[in-house]
Amino acid sequence: MRRHIAFERLHNFRDLGGYRTADGRTVRWGRLFRSDSLGKLQGQDRDRFLALGIRTVIDLRYPWEIERSGRVPHHQGLAYHNLSTEHRPYDQAGLDPDVEPARFLADKYSEVAHDGVKELRRALEIIAEDTAPLVFHCHSGKDRTGLLAMLVLALIGVHQDDIVADFTLTGLATERLVAEWHADHPDLTLKWPAYGRAPAGIMRLFLADVITRYGSVHGYAAERLGVDDDLVAALRRQLLQP
Repeated sequence: MRRHIAFERLHNFRDLGGYRTADGRTVRWGRLFRSDSLGKLQGQDRDRFLALGIRTVIDLRYPWEIERSGRVPHHQGLAYHNLSTEHRPYDQAGLDPDVEPARFLADKYSEVAHDGVKELRRALEIIAEDTAPLVFHCHSGKDRTGLLAMLVLALIGVHQDDIVADFTLTGLATERLVAEWHADHPDLTLKWPAYGRAPAGIMRLFLADVITRYGSVHGYAAERLGVDDDLVAALRRQLLQP
């Protein structure tokens, strides 16, 4: 099956299915998706989205981002949760060109992992409780979305190399994400050349930081998010092939 799902205005919508876990099971296709902002859905894109059978949306953006750019269109039977995991806003596009992306973004992910514990825990609970297809997203579908994708995949037993590889797939959308930024900000200059890019080093460095501090992603989730064996078992039950 194809991981990226084509839309006209969404650039980074993809299926998290197909990854194998340490015990040989496989993540269900068509069950869990990640995306850039669903506020862009309209027309045929909206029809394509509804055809996927998604019944729950987790929006990881700030409320002010939603106010500015819109949210997923209302639809009967579609549950919507705004869980703003990031608590310290910054202008990624306006960063100094000399800012090295791996260390800078790994540190930002660490901020989110410690500031957004309440929201991350709730997102895991929703994913574990939901029996229908679900999507989570932020603005570009890279950073906040990438952190939550890492957390879910790690907890259900997906290998770290596959988690990193999934993170880097945003690179296939980078050109369109950059073009979208220019279209949305015609009077501004995109200063940071790493905007919209997702080299493996970012996620590898963040994972190394987590492992150094907590021993594992499971250790972080248990200590900071209060994730217990029951929640992990529920995630595995919902997301993995029997």
